[in-house]
Amino acid sequence: MIFLKKNIYVLFLGILENKSGTISLPIARKAGSIIEREINTAIGQIAITDYTVIKEFDNYSLVHCKLKTGRTHQIRVHMKAIGHPIVGDTLYSCNSPLISRQALHSCKIECIHPVSKKFLSFSCELPKDMDFLGQTQNVRE
Repeated sequence: MIFLKKNIYVLFLGILENKSGTISLPIARKAGSIIEREINTAIGQIAITDYTVIKEFDNYSLVHCKLKTGRTHQIRVHMKAIGHPIVGDTLYSCNSPLISRQALHSCKIECIHPVSKKFLSFSCELPKDMDFLGQTQNVRE
């Protein structure tokens, strides 16, 4: 299936100085791991993530990400690389008392069905466990 658009919301630690931008850092599998990825300028594949800060709270930011490429763990690796790991991401950061999973949610996916060739669009609201501050209702594109 070919995805035309994937809009993803992420809650991460910290406040970004630049409220929007592009992260373009190559990603490769981490040596000795079958799952973990890392930034690697020597052998990594190009990976590009556009981001926009939606809301900020204390030491957390809700960010809207648009993937220009689709590397494994791309948002997780990019956010860690810029010093703002995803809340609850136990592989690239640590547990969180706020949420029992990665605070990462795909709010909209658009694609062309591989058989019927019909355009499909799916969207949903931010889940309650990512809205723990009660201030992000109806966040979606």
